Amino acid sequence: MSRQGKPRKTTKRRIRAANAAAAEAGAAAGTGARIGAVPRDGAAPRGDLGSIRTQIDAIDARIHELLNERARFAQQVGVSKTASGKAVDFYRPEREAQVLRKALERNRGPLRNEEIARLFREIMSACLAQQEPLKVAFLGPEGTFTQAAVLKHFGSSVRALPLPAIDEVFHEVEGGIADFGVVPIENSSEGTVSHTLDMFLGSALKICGEVELRVQHHLMGRMSTLSDVKRVCAHAQALAQCRGWLDEHLPEPERVPVSSNAEGARRARDERGTAAIASRAAAEIYGLNLLAEEIEDRSDNTTRFLVIGRKLFTPSGADRTTLLVSASGTDDPGALFRLLEPFAEHGINMTRIESRPSRKRKWDYVFFMDVEGHVSDPPLAKALASLEARASLFKVLGSYPRAVL
Repeated sequence: MSRQGKPRKTTKRRIRAANAAAAEAGAAAGTGARIGAVPRDGAAPRGDLGSIRTQIDAIDARIHELLNERARFAQQVGVSKTASGKAVDFYRPEREAQVLRKALERNRGPLRNEEIARLFREIMSACLAQQEPLKVAFLGPEGTFTQAAVLKHFGSSVRALPLPAIDEVFHEVEGGIADFGVVPIENSSEGTVSHTLDMFLGSALKICGEVELRVQHHLMGRMSTLSDVKRVCAHAQALAQCRGWLDEHLPEPERVPVSSNAEGARRARDERGTAAIASRAAAEIYGLNLLAEEIEDRSDNTTRFLVIGRKLFTPSGADRTTLLVSASGTDDPGALFRLLEPFAEHGINMTRIESRPSRKRKWDYVFFMDVEGHVSDPPLAKALASLEARASLFKVLGSYPRAVL
């Protein structure tokens, strides 16, 4: 900028030339779009501060225009699919997974993939919520990692319904009060959440998606030093995931398992001498001091959550299928081998297997299996047909997009 605040002529020429190039490129693509003076080669725009801000304003205006244009198309999708215009009727997790994958494939920075995915997730969430926001039940209260998983998967334009227990999440979705539910299924350090698996034994709900969430645990309380901590409250999984840190830094205080980390944070707010292990969001919600940050024993500590709903969806192109199976005599030699053999015969990769009591008779078990692919994929369809013929219990719990990030 000159002293009078006017752009230099060279900068003006640069902006005009860039706008002309952008308009020409947009016309060639059939959009007629102007994108301000942003370079097409991904290089940072040049110019003094004032001109750069002018270019940013122009880009913001175009982004705004495109967002509203996208929202109008989303409205048309809703009208074409249902006269009632309810979000649950045209929510398509497989389509959203495809949109996110495409966004990551074309990302060249400087924004990180996580940031790009979050931005596009929020755009889709806002567009979907125009008629009526999705109602999503989750294991609460507010401030749990399950709530963070809801926001990561559905965006912030949904109506999140915190519930005190996993079985209540299932019941709210089964009764149609909630459109979907989000529940924890396994942790990379501490393994399976058995209660979630057991709920599928008697439920007709389907798995519609999965969320992987990097979990960072923080110690919090009303006190200001670790020496004032008399007990530590957290979910049993969180206590286990931080066992090494607690052994080293707080070996004496009592460890109290509670229904959720957020419940531990509530107790830390209300009880003298009580600290909690929970998320940073919980510290903000309950007004607690952060006494120690990132105390989980493993830096890659990750929890996987399931999205549960009332129907199966079509393939996304990168899917996972979860099965519930059993044999007539699970204590017979080779019983499990016979169930797994069709996967090897048809080249299907099994990524996880868990056994749980069938609750029919003692020492009788069912098996939960995760395999790669969608039930409509020909190789998997053939393997499942063979498996069903051998099994005494066969149930497809879900065929859903694998977590994008």
